[in-house]
Amino acid sequence: MAIFLTKESRVLVQGMTGGEGRKHTRRMLAAGTDVVGGVNPRKAGQAVDFDDRVVPVFGSVADGIRETGADVTVVFVPPAFARAAVVEAADAGIGLAVVITEGIPVHDSVAFTSYARKKGTRIVGPNCPGLITPGQSNAGIIPADITRSGRIGLVSKSGTLTYQLMHELRDIGFSTCVGIGGDPVVGTTHIDCLAAFQDDPDTELIVLIGEIGGDAEERAAAYIREHVTKPVVGYIAGFTAPEGRTMGHAGAIVSGSAGTAQAKKAALEAVGVKVGNTPTDTARLVLTLLDTVREAPRA
Repeated sequence: MAIFLTKESRVLVQGMTGGEGRKHTRRMLAAGTDVVGGVNPRKAGQAVDFDDRVVPVFGSVADGIRETGADVTVVFVPPAFARAAVVEAADAGIGLAVVITEGIPVHDSVAFTSYARKKGTRIVGPNCPGLITPGQSNAGIIPADITRSGRIGLVSKSGTLTYQLMHELRDIGFSTCVGIGGDPVVGTTHIDCLAAFQDDPDTELIVLIGEIGGDAEERAAAYIREHVTKPVVGYIAGFTAPEGRTMGHAGAIVSGSAGTAQAKKAALEAVGVKVGNTPTDTARLVLTLLDTVREAPRA
């Protein structure tokens, strides 16, 4: 089992005929993703040849859904068009929209995440690497060849750290890895993923990666205390960041003691989460905790 994305997912790519869209559609197909079409109003009726797979281009998301039964879209369109692309997908009734585009104005992100929520469309992103269920499907830009299927669930603000933890724990493997993005406004949160992994019978342990700035990790800690019974291991990027420095993601802004790596670590440890000081230390904590869980006598 997995969360949000499975081998049954049928994927459209908005912006498939552009440079980034074409490159990553090829990689998604190679990972086994069932990419059933692209969307470009100016190229409707055409098709793109990806080696052994010819993928049709539709004039709208609604046309793509009607013709293929698609239930996921991956958005690669430029920032100025992202809001319209997501609204179109939500109006068409897509279940999941993965917004890879970075540099989207915050007021646009506020508008389309709110609109999609009302329409029943889950947004992952924006400014994210997407999500992958290894061995089943890959929606976004996460490298598919750095890990394998397993029993760890991963939710991360950072794309690079998503890749590093996937690689560090490649011998154990992952149920699903979700890169939620580091912008101030995101559609899917740490808490959404914690809830889904808690309900997923194939997820044995959860890894949560956060960054300095904001209070998402403190809110996740409060949720873990009340709702999560599976072991959670955390890592917060930015232990050595100078106070007041804006980091790589727009959401990572430190103000006073709030939002610091140390404050987030303390909040998570207070509810029983083991927090690593480096990504490699975090991976080591995961391995130790998995051994402990598996050796514990069953009730």
